[in-house]
Amino acid sequence: MRAASQVRKSFAGRVAPMLVVAGLALSSAPAQAQDLNVDSAAALKAAFMADIEVMREKFLGLAEAFPAETYTWRPMEGVRSVSEVLMLIASEGYGFVPMAVGAPTALSREESQGLSAITDKAEVIDHLTRGFDYAREQLEALDPATLTSARNLFGQERTTPAIMFFVGGDMHEHLGQLIAYARTNRIVPPWSR
Repeated sequence: MRAASQVRKSFAGRVAPMLVVAGLALSSAPAQAQDLNVDSAAALKAAFMADIEVMREKFLGLAEAFPAETYTWRPMEGVRSVSEVLMLIASEGYGFVPMAVGAPTALSREESQGLSAITDKAEVIDHLTRGFDYAREQLEALDPATLTSARNLFGQERTTPAIMFFVGGDMHEHLGQLIAYARTNRIVPPWSR
């Protein structure tokens, strides 16, 4: 197990290039979308993949750390349970990450929605692992040249940096949610030990 400082350095080393590329791509951008060159798109893709890998390690670490009996715990009615947060992230690996960059999804919308009912720890971890694996496979296969121009996502024209920050931001938000769940249940995240 790596020390917390090593994880932070690793994360910073992986995400920093994405921030630099995105900053360069957006700094001279007018209000409308601006195209990237292939080298910038390749660097952004690599940094996004590194960030996804950091999240994979953390989500799987937390999934293992939560006892099976806490998988249905939720802080209050109307808020996702531990397993629902994890299965949302699995569904994002199967669908949201690939779809956001123009790659095919692994599950239909109905199949993806059905994941939220799974509460068995082993099954949740299996889907979480397979979801991240699928996202990585799709990102690895992606030609950076397909990421150079803006695309329509959720009814808006967005640049590749904007799309990747949108997807990554959403996943990081749920990572924070799960960390709060862990702390509330007196579970120390593995990278904090």
